[in-house]
Parts: sequence; C-alpha cells; structure tokens
Amino acid sequence: MAAAREGNLEAPTRHPIDWKNPEYYDEKKTFDELERIFDICHGCRRCVSLCASFPTLFDLIDESKTGEVDGVERKDYWKVVDQCYMCDLCYMTKCPYVPPHEWNVDYPHTMLRAKAIKFKQGGVGFGEKFLSSTDVHGQFAGIPIVTQVANAVNQTKPARALMEKTLHVDENAWLPALATRKFRSGAPKSKDFSIRDGAKTPGKVAIFATCYVNYNEPGIGHDLLKVLEHNEVPYVLVNKEKCCGMPKLELGDLESVDESKRANIPVLANYAKEGYAILTAVPSCTLMFKQEIPLMYPGDADVQAVKEAMWDPFEYLMQRKRDGLLKTDFSKPLGKISYQIPCHSRVQNIGKKTEEMLKMVPDTYVHTNERCSGHAGTYGVKVGSHEVALKIGKPLFKKMAEHPQGGLPDFISSDCPLGGHHIDQGFDVNALGTPRLEHPLTLVRMAYGLE
Repeated sequence: MAAAREGNLEAPTRHPIDWKNPEYYDEKKTFDELERIFDICHGCRRCVSLCASFPTLFDLIDESKTGEVDGVERKDYWKVVDQCYMCDLCYMTKCPYVPPHEWNVDYPHTMLRAKAIKFKQGGVGFGEKFLSSTDVHGQFAGIPIVTQVANAVNQTKPARALMEKTLHVDENAWLPALATRKFRSGAPKSKDFSIRDGAKTPGKVAIFATCYVNYNEPGIGHDLLKVLEHNEVPYVLVNKEKCCGMPKLELGDLESVDESKRANIPVLANYAKEGYAILTAVPSCTLMFKQEIPLMYPGDADVQAVKEAMWDPFEYLMQRKRDGLLKTDFSKPLGKISYQIPCHSRVQNIGKKTEEMLKMVPDTYVHTNERCSGHAGTYGVKVGSHEVALKIGKPLFKKMAEHPQGGLPDFISSDCPLGGHHIDQGFDVNALGTPRLEHPLTLVRMAYGLE
C-alpha cells in the first residue's frame, strides 16, 4: 500500500490526452497505471463518497486475499472503470495527488484511457452507442405526429420494457421527451443591439444550442435569449453545429469525439476570432470545449481560440454585472429555491455564478447544494446504474428538500437539465414532496418579469 504523505497545495494542472499515440491503447500499460493509481487511492480513500467507482474499488481490495491492490484480479478492474462517469470531481475537488504532485494521479483520464480500450475492443453495446448518439434520435424532434407518437410510446410500460431489453434503458428511469419544435427552428437567428463591450466581456454572443436544448427542452434556450435581449446583448445562433462529443467521450469513443470536433471547431473558431462570447446552456457542453477537446488537441490554435471564447451563461452574465452592463430590474420574487451546482459546473472553476445571480432577486432565498445528483448523462438511465445513480443522489435530494427558510422549497433547480430531472425523480422516489422544477435561466427570466 502506498505510504501516506502530505498532498500537493498547488492548483491542479492537466496533461494533454495522448489519444493518438498507439501506446495509449496498450491494455497492459494501461492496467499497470490503473494498479499504480488504485494503490494510491487505497492508501487515501478520501473520494469514497463521490461515486460508485471508489467503493467498488475498495470493496474489491478489502475482499481480496491480500487486502491490497495486488490481490485484485485485473479483469475486475473493469468493474471500477464502468462505475466512473467522468464527473471530474475527484480530480478537481478531492485528490491531493493530482499534477503537479509527483505522484501524478489523474483518475478520470486514466478511466477514459481504459474506456477507450474497451470501446476499441468492441466492449460497448448497441444500446450505449445509441443513447450517446444524440444527433441521431434528436433528428425526429419537431416532426409532427412522429414526435407525438414517440413521446407517447416512450411512456408506456410495454415500450419501456422493450427499451430495457433492447437498449438496456431502465424502465423506471426518467427520459426526456422530444420537442414538438426544435430550438433552432423556433428561435430568431440573431438579435441586433448596439455592441457594448465590457472590460472583460465581449458585447456580442454566439449561442451553441446543444443537442438537449435543441431537441428536448428548447424553452431553456428561449429563456437564455430573452435574458440576453432584456440586457440588450446582441446575439446570433451558431449557423451549424454537431453534438459537442461529451456522450461519446464518456463511452471512450474518441474517434466520434474527433468527428464532432472536426465539425464544430472550424465554425466556432470563426465566431471566436470575430470577438463573440460563445455560450452554451448545458455545463457538460461548456466543459467539453473548455477542457476535454483542448486537452485532446493541445497544439490546435482554433481549439484554443474556442476555449478562450467559451462561457457558461451565468459566468458571462455576472461578469457583465462587474462591467456595469447587467440590468438588475427584477420585478418578481422567487421565494425559496434549492439549487444544485452540477459537477461539470464545479470543475470549471468559475465560482458560484448562478447562485450569485439568483441571490440578486429581491425576496429570494437560495439554498445552494454542491453534492452530485448521480445522473451523469447515460449512466443515470441505464440498467444496473439507474438505481445506483438514485442512491448516489439520495443525500442531495434530502438536503434540497430541507430549505433553511423552513419546509420545502418553492423551486428546485440545477444548471444541468438532466441532473435537474434526476433530482425531481429523486424527490418523487423518496416521497420528499413536489416542489416545482425550473432551470436557473428560466428562473431569471421569470424574475425579470418576462413572458
């Protein structure tokens, strides 16, 4: 077992992902690195409460013949890998041994390497591939009759039983409905105002719609546009886009991530070079362009330009406030809000910007929670992990149900739309009450008194 020692106090740094190197897919070398990292984790156990990956690892070690990592059969490493959903919290918030520490522990990106090997070896099934192909099933959104039939069928028990059997989607998991009209079809392509650049914020915005907002909840995107319009920020919708690649990254399908990058980056780089702030309303998409793609392509100037131009919506809005350019004429109080900061927001190191804006609304009481909801994209809906996801989120659900102002909150909210619905389901499963679920952008639109 690794000897305990003092951790590193410097800010975490990230190494590029060497995914084009043939050695990256060498299973023995990858498992050697997994064993090294597992041994360090075994001697620390600080991350045991974050997800199911660490308890799975520690149970395997504790139940082995030696009680150490060398007693665990390497084939069982896959059980640990499969429970990692790339939330990045262990790296950014817990582990004291991340680079620049000499032990150089990068748990999530070592898991990614193992996932990439599994994918290349054909270890990922059709159901997981289909669930991560958001542009494929999203293409049916907005088609009359087809959308209505698909949404109705997806809520019937026989259809859900069939989906569980064929796609391995847990029949009890919440699934998003297809939008009757895509966001990109119903939103204005642009809105002109006089450009007012701030000291740190560009005065014009390009909107990367994201698959989820475009195909499933266009209202979130429309609310973002209304907030921008109210603040007289000119915007354009990115003229074309493909999935950011995060669902494929979580599978280890790096070739598909590369395909998305080749479609998106040339388009987004043009906006970046023209001085636009690029906004996405889904934290995972923002993180993909801010962190994962830049680490996969560290020498690509266009990738780096997009990274520098990418903003979380509330990061942008609160910086506009600091630039003296944000309107604070909120006309409607929101009461008690229990708000969850998603993992992929926390690891962006932007601070509590959503909380900061919601707290500006008069007679509004924000109860902020930083625990993981457990959803983590496809992980939260798959057979075998949906129940685990609800278990991971249970402490969060209970905390959110107890507002410091007393009783249930009026609203529950999360920047991650999927995480928000998972929390909503967690309230229902645990009989915690039925507060109203709204996205933070919707809450801000409401607070401004906008319809």
